[in-house]
Amino acid sequence: MNAEQDRITRDSLEDAFRDLQADIDRDTQPLLVKVAYGAAAAAAVLICIAYLSGRRAGRLRRTVVEVRRV
Repeated sequence: MNAEQDRITRDSLEDAFRDLQADIDRDTQPLLVKVAYGAAAAAAVLICIAYLSGRRAGRLRRTVVEVRRV
């Protein structure tokens, strides 16, 4: 084998890293979309729970004022 053929060049490393990055991007893109939808759904559920529990607490603590004529 020739020493020139065994050398690793900058271009060959860049090509290998680009290929690797393309594989990673292709594999993770669908997963990121699912995670984003899941996070949005979880946030919506938490907001609804907080709203409903706040309404209930407000009803329990509200003041009832009676007006009587003397």
